[in-house]
Amino acid sequence: MRDPPDDKKETQRLSIRDQIASLESLARIDAELRRLDEELAQDRGTLEKLQAERSELEERIAADRARIQEMEKLRLDLVAEARQMGSQVEKSREKLTRARNEREANAAQREVEELRKLQRDREDEAKKLGTLVEEAKKSLAELTAQLEVVSTELAEKESPLSSHLGGIAKEREAKAKEREAIAATIPQLTLRRYEQVRQRKGTALTQAVDGICQACHISLPPMLVQKLMRGDSLDQCPSCKRILYWPLPTATSPTAEP
Repeated sequence: MRDPPDDKKETQRLSIRDQIASLESLARIDAELRRLDEELAQDRGTLEKLQAERSELEERIAADRARIQEMEKLRLDLVAEARQMGSQVEKSREKLTRARNEREANAAQREVEELRKLQRDREDEAKKLGTLVEEAKKSLAELTAQLEVVSTELAEKESPLSSHLGGIAKEREAKAKEREAIAATIPQLTLRRYEQVRQRKGTALTQAVDGICQACHISLPPMLVQKLMRGDSLDQCPSCKRILYWPLPTATSPTAEP
């Protein structure tokens, strides 16, 4: 049984022009995959933003409701205490009328004044809390209105966006399989070089037109230009390191961007 050909032998059998053609196809698919990934990220970002906004509003509404309930309970407790103080004031007044001497009268009068002060304090605190409750209810109403707007927008967008995401995911899966098939035709050494540049630069292949790299737009050395025109080797731009090729007169594939 013959050993499978190594990468060097395979590269020798596959012409530079054939390798470039495969790399061009790979670059086109990679550009499509980038576009699809951007669409996926954008649609997911839109959904996640609306969902996060809805969750945040729901949490704030729940917290405000709990705070309003707590303040309302405290206000009612203060009102009850103020009423209790009022009853104690009446009892202290009765004691004042039954005082048998100046000492008892003074003590009863002080008691009445202290109870009245406590009653006023409770009433003032209850009034302040009532104002805070009204303000909190107003804020709660505004948050509830915002939640309704966000929920409506999410309901309108969630289904079509989810459907679109599913379509993009299927398209991306098909493109990924197509890419895998094309990558299998490219010699491993060439493919590794392509992938290394693509990971660093985003794009790995570009044309050399009129002696200029179409990715970074530098003028290429004359000897390198001659090699590219002969098409007998794969070379990289000395500046941006992208794989260069000299296009045939009929070439229509797009050049890479920096």
